[in-house]
Amino acid sequence: MKENKVRETLGSRLGFILLSAGCAIGLGNVWRFPFITGRYGGAAFVLIYILFLVVLGLPVMVMELAIGRASKQNIGLAMDTLTPTKKPWQVYGKLAIIGNYVLMMFYTTITGWLLSYLVRMVKGDFSGLDASGVGGIFGGMLENPVAMTIWMLIAVVLGFLPVAKGLQSGVEKITKFMMLGLLALMIVLAFNSLLLKGGAEGLKFYLIPDFSRMAESGIFSAIYAAMGQAFFTLSLGIGSIAIFGSYIGKENRLTGEAVRIISLDTFVALCSGLIIFPAAFAFGIQPDAGPSLIFITLPNIFNQMAGGRFWGSLFFLFMSFAALSTLIAVFENIISFWIDTKGMSRKKAVLINAIAIIILSLPCILGFNLWSSFQPLGPGTGVLDLEDFVVSSTLLPLGSLVFTLYCTWKYGWGWDNFLAEADSGTGLKFPKALQFYFKFILPAVILGIFLKGYWDIFIA
Repeated sequence: MKENKVRETLGSRLGFILLSAGCAIGLGNVWRFPFITGRYGGAAFVLIYILFLVVLGLPVMVMELAIGRASKQNIGLAMDTLTPTKKPWQVYGKLAIIGNYVLMMFYTTITGWLLSYLVRMVKGDFSGLDASGVGGIFGGMLENPVAMTIWMLIAVVLGFLPVAKGLQSGVEKITKFMMLGLLALMIVLAFNSLLLKGGAEGLKFYLIPDFSRMAESGIFSAIYAAMGQAFFTLSLGIGSIAIFGSYIGKENRLTGEAVRIISLDTFVALCSGLIIFPAAFAFGIQPDAGPSLIFITLPNIFNQMAGGRFWGSLFFLFMSFAALSTLIAVFENIISFWIDTKGMSRKKAVLINAIAIIILSLPCILGFNLWSSFQPLGPGTGVLDLEDFVVSSTLLPLGSLVFTLYCTWKYGWGWDNFLAEADSGTGLKFPKALQFYFKFILPAVILGIFLKGYWDIFIA
C-alpha cells in the first residue's frame, strides 16, 4: 500500500459540518420524510423519529467519523490502517467503496431528472398543464433514454468538477455555497407555503400529534418506519461520512460534531414538510410517496399557485442542490480511494471514474424503457429498485453493523481505542456509561433492520 506523505485537509470546521451534512441530506429527506410523517401521525411520528436519530443514528455516525479521523484514510483502507493484523474486517472496506459506486449508478439519473425539471420550470414548460399533462412529461422523459443520458452526463460533470479542483478550493468551497443556498431556499419556500390560503390545515396535519392515525397504521409499523428513516437518512455504512472525518484535526470531540450534522439533516427534513403539506392542502391535493410527489404532484401545485413558475424554479433549484451535494460527497470518497491506493493524481482519478460512472449509470436509465421487462424484485420493479435495494437494504445496515462491532469489540478496533478517538478535543463526550447498549443492543437493532428489509422484499 502506498502511503501518502501529505494528506489534504479541510479549511474550516464549518466546511466539515456542511460537507458531512450535504452527504447526509438527500432526496429521502424531501419526498420520503414528509410522506411517512403524515402517514404515521404527524408530530407523534416526528418525536419517535428524533428519538431514533439519537439512539441509532448518532452513535453510528460518531463511530464512522472516528474510524475516518483515526486512520486518516478512506473507508477502503481505514480498517487496514487501524488494525493491520485483523484481516477479516478489511473485506468490508472494499465492499463499502463498491457501495458508493452502486449508489451513484442510480443517484446520477435522479439528479439528472431534477436538473431537467429545473430547466423546464424556468422555461415555463409546465404552465397551463393539469396533473395528467405533468404526468405525461414525466412519463415521456422516462421513455427517452437519450434525453435521460444527456441529463445524467450533466449531473456527473457538475458533480465531478468541484472534486477535480481539489478538496479545499473545489469540494469544500462549492459545497459550502450550495448548502448555504439550500438552507436559504428552504426557509423562503417554507415561509411562502405557510402564507398560502388554506395552508393552515396542512400545518395542523403535519405538526399536531394524531395518535389515532398512528394506531390505524399500526404502532409497530410506525416505530419500524421511524427507525428506518432515522437510520437511512444519514447515509451511514458505506464510508461517505468517514472520508470527511479523515480530513479534520482533533480539536473537537466527534459526538458534538455528529450532533451538529444530524441537526442540519433533521432541519432540512422538517422544513420539507413545511413546504409540502401546507401547499398540498391549500390546493386540495394529497401528497403522494416516491417520484410522483416531486415530479407530478408538486409541479401541478406550482401551476395553481400565484407566481408558481418562480416558486417552482426555486424548489427544483433547492432539490438540485440537495442531490448535487450528495454526488460531490460520494465522488470525493471514491476519488480519495483511487488517490490513496493507486497513487495517481486527482485529475486522472476524476477522469477515469467519471467515465466509469457514466457507463455504470446506463442500466438504470435503460431500466425505464428498453430494459423495462427486467423486473428483478417482482412485478413493477426495475433496475433502479434493485440498485436501491443493494445500497439501502443491504450495504447501509450491514456497514453500520460492521462499524458498531468494530468499534466496540476487542476482536476489532476495540472500545478503548474508539472512545479515545471520539473524545479527543473539546466538546460533548461520548456516553461511555452506555457501553453495554452500544456493544450488544445497538448491533441487535441494526441486524433487525437489515433482516426486516429482506423479509419485506422476499417473504412478506
